[in-house]
Amino acid sequence: MAEANLDPVFQIQRVYLKDMSLEQPNSPEILLNQEQPGVEIQLGVDARPVADGLFEITVTATVHTKIEEKTVFMVEAKQAGIFEIRNIGNDQMGALLGIACPQIVYPYLRSNVADIIQRGGFPPVHMAEINFQAMYEQQQAEAMMAMPEAPQILV
Repeated sequence: MAEANLDPVFQIQRVYLKDMSLEQPNSPEILLNQEQPGVEIQLGVDARPVADGLFEITVTATVHTKIEEKTVFMVEAKQAGIFEIRNIGNDQMGALLGIACPQIVYPYLRSNVADIIQRGGFPPVHMAEINFQAMYEQQQAEAMMAMPEAPQILV
């Protein structure tokens, strides 16, 4: 009888663009404005199991540019990856899903966002490198702060 292989497995199965949109609600008038727009970028990471040992990691970006209160353009994008992860301890699983996987997916997202902005007729917005470890640690700290204290039992 053959023993089951319990070696750790961490493999990329696929990286894909899940969703992307570009909106220019105030075009063409806003394009005639010579002011530099303000740029706001929001990022998010989501991880979910899709099958035994397979996880989908989605990195989401929203890039919103405005002049005063008028939107110049807004891009919403979701880049995802499917990862096979097996025989990894629970103590390491969170870091893999929250740090390692997003670090692999994020460069694809950056490239796709810069590309659609340029195709929309704008100078590219280059999203900065992200420290997913710091982001993960901050989320963990916030989750710990949000947990109610365990009730104390008086004897």
